[in-house]
Amino acid sequence: MAETTLRVKGMTCSSCVASVESAVSNVSGVESVRVNLALEKASITWSTDKIDINLVMNAVEKKGFRAEKVSTPETIRSEAVQSARKQGQLAGFALLLSVPTLIVSMFVSDLGETGSIDTRFLLAFLLATPVYVFSGLQFHKGAWKAILSGRANMDVLVHLGTTTAMIWSMLVTFESFFTFLPSIFSTTEHVFFDGAALIIAFILVGNFLESRAKLQATDSVYSLMNLQPKTALVIDDDGTTERQPVEDILSGTHILVRVGQTIPLDGIILEGSALVDTSMMTGETYPIRRKEGDEVIGGTIVLDSPLTLQTTQPFHSTLLSRVISMVDEAQMGKAPVQRLVDKIASVFVPFVLVCALASAVFWMLSSGHGDRSGGEVAILALVSTLVIACPCALGLATPTALMVGTGIGARYGLLIKGIEALERSHATTTLVVDKTGTLTTGKPKVSHIELIDGEVREILGIAASLEHASTHPMAEAILASWSNVTKERPDVTDIESMGGMGLVGRLDDEVVAIGNEPLMEHVSVDLSSHQEDIQSAAKKGSTLAFVSKGTQLLGWIETTDRLRESTVSAIKFAQQSNLEVIMLTGDRDETAQQIAKECGITTVVSNVRPDEKADYISKLQQDGACVAMVGDGINDAAALATADVGIAMGAGSDIALDSADIVLIRNDLLDAVSALELGQVTMRKIRSNLGWAFVYNLIGIPLAMGLLLPWTGWLLPPAFAAAAMSLSSLSVVANSLTLRWWRPRLPSN
Repeated sequence: MAETTLRVKGMTCSSCVASVESAVSNVSGVESVRVNLALEKASITWSTDKIDINLVMNAVEKKGFRAEKVSTPETIRSEAVQSARKQGQLAGFALLLSVPTLIVSMFVSDLGETGSIDTRFLLAFLLATPVYVFSGLQFHKGAWKAILSGRANMDVLVHLGTTTAMIWSMLVTFESFFTFLPSIFSTTEHVFFDGAALIIAFILVGNFLESRAKLQATDSVYSLMNLQPKTALVIDDDGTTERQPVEDILSGTHILVRVGQTIPLDGIILEGSALVDTSMMTGETYPIRRKEGDEVIGGTIVLDSPLTLQTTQPFHSTLLSRVISMVDEAQMGKAPVQRLVDKIASVFVPFVLVCALASAVFWMLSSGHGDRSGGEVAILALVSTLVIACPCALGLATPTALMVGTGIGARYGLLIKGIEALERSHATTTLVVDKTGTLTTGKPKVSHIELIDGEVREILGIAASLEHASTHPMAEAILASWSNVTKERPDVTDIESMGGMGLVGRLDDEVVAIGNEPLMEHVSVDLSSHQEDIQSAAKKGSTLAFVSKGTQLLGWIETTDRLRESTVSAIKFAQQSNLEVIMLTGDRDETAQQIAKECGITTVVSNVRPDEKADYISKLQQDGACVAMVGDGINDAAALATADVGIAMGAGSDIALDSADIVLIRNDLLDAVSALELGQVTMRKIRSNLGWAFVYNLIGIPLAMGLLLPWTGWLLPPAFAAAAMSLSSLSVVANSLTLRWWRPRLPSN
């Protein structure tokens, strides 16, 4: 299995997307393909390691599009800006001539004749022709490419509509030169030069505004791409500095970051202390003080003092690079409803052509209406029906909302990995939270050591020997306490981790252990005579680690961890959002209940091993709940993967990025609630976009066909139809852009 991403140029609507996907899917070796209209990208998954990208590029080009390898973000952005500028220039030129064409056609009554030609018609022809030929060239070329490759898209509709209007009007204008024409052309008093010119002008204006809006939609992600500097100051062995491209810098390299500069790569501070602005990566409002030994991430800014760092990741593995990659992947997703839209889009344009021809034939056979003949009404209905149909809005509905939603989320440190996570977050009914590192800071401290049959040095020494290789937060607290008391520790061998219980090893041919009550039972240590003291300690909110040697209890170490500042607000917001909040922890029930009481959680499930957490979530799902699980991404990996929406706190660990659907760069539970809210808001935008696009076409096409003409005498003018078509696409993009106003939840006072 392998993946390739290509850039596909020339797509204008969802019909084009369906055409590209169909062409690429038929290439030998292609497993699946996803095409994004707004990003102009095709993501291809291969079923074999032998990749022939030329086959895909040829298949795309046979359909009339241009496929090329993905350019740098700067190049793509520059091309998008140039394209928007070109659309604006073409639109300006078209409007400059279209407005006089409209005035001449609609508001000037009689200018006499030039030879045998009506001067008014001739003037309208001279004004409209440059618009049709020059400004409309992209539509005509796109239409013929599509027709010759056996497909139909929006360009075909625009080309057919404007060409029909121009040909009819030219035949009426120059009918004296064509004696073989039917009498209808010599008796009519209506030409549609203004309609043809205004159709092109309005669509170009719509394209220009749409291009500008799509650029705004990509602003958040593009700003992330621009965070990482292109070079860094590398410190040589002799202490001198040399500027090198970040792509060439390996892990373990010493670099210097001066005041005001952006940190180029993830690293650990070797020298210095400085305020670091992390707002662009995490959304933190205020700078954070970082000192020697602290980790810093690329893309953040040093404010008040230079820092010497040792890099921990190469360029392509930094957190910022992975964030950009995740957002890019998320934006390629498709909702099930969008897949249905793509199927509809593949037959949409042919359906519109049939409707347009049917309405034209119907009105041609009629006696006309008012001062218009049946032929004139037929042409109006044909042109209006062709240009009002808008497959563009259908194609832009999902990707534009995804671009803005995932981009704004990334800006605030909320990484949503795909549209599936968005859909499931929309349906979430239950929020399950881990305790340590999620509700609490995950940095416990030893608050008390209870001596039963041992001394402080002995208990801490055995505990430190067992825990020295552990990454559990409690291990760090015990090692810190041990280092304050003694630097000696016994030689414990055969250390083994007992999943969800603790650690055991051998010292002087005896089993030594540190862990919870089930572990003490496992090593035959009797705690029954100490239950009153144990329960009293647990009720204070302390976590107890029992230390034993042989079958003798030496004592226990009590650690306490404080709630995160935003925990109470996060739980309150979640409950106000009608989510059932459940604490799921491996701690004793007394400890868990105390923490739950402090933060307002009523449902607590305690004494649960890591492997049992996934089972509990499965049980909730079987009972009909849609479960979001929040954990630290390490010992909660199985539960995160089992949950409908897995939310990992802290994006520093690879397992968090792999096992979760949503990753939070900051260790803040409030961000988990905000991420669910962002998912819900984004899905509502996608659905409203699709709903608007469908309703627009369902209403617009019958009106253009002349549904109301017999009763009201009103028929939608072609220029109005073009304006409405452009407005529909623009409204979808504009609706998505309102997501930029979204902000994460803030702690309540």
